[in-house]
Amino acid sequence: MLFDLLPVLAYLIASISSAIVVTRIMGLQDPREVGSRNPGATNVLRYGGKVAAAATLFGDVLKGVIPVALARALGASETIIALVMLAAFLGHLYPVFHGFRGGKGVATALGVVSAVNIWAGLLLIATWVIVSLLFRYSSLSAISAAILAPAYVWWRVPSRQILIATGIMAALLLWRHRSNIRKLMAGTESRIRF
Repeated sequence: MLFDLLPVLAYLIASISSAIVVTRIMGLQDPREVGSRNPGATNVLRYGGKVAAAATLFGDVLKGVIPVALARALGASETIIALVMLAAFLGHLYPVFHGFRGGKGVATALGVVSAVNIWAGLLLIATWVIVSLLFRYSSLSAISAAILAPAYVWWRVPSRQILIATGIMAALLLWRHRSNIRKLMAGTESRIRF
């Protein structure tokens, strides 16, 4: 019974928007009403600065890590862990506490994958950093990491359930970045400023 409730708990934890909480605490505008209107670290960085963005990023990663780490610590099966992964990710994308208007899920997906296997998480970070340094597009970095995530996870955690969950998350990440993909193809996507 406890294990059956873990995905619900994961969804509820991840439904707390780090971007909205951080911007309210710091007295900044609601990220859903400014810039790209995405409640994520990149949008917060553009108008709120590095500290607000870092806090948002940390919160988004943590809400992916906590539920999966808890499920693993309790000895949940791979099926339950896979469901917890998906629930945490979906909680960020479609948060019940914020009108189901969430972020794109990059940081929460990183947290989920890192909690399953730290090496797979580090490979995702390395992919994001390398692509961003080469091309200076945050969205392209996220898209590249999403495409490679199932391969990294399968290499480090040969579990069919975990692979399926990662594949679903990767597909949803690509879907959530569809406007960025169009902008990248049109050459109108904004670049990262280092």
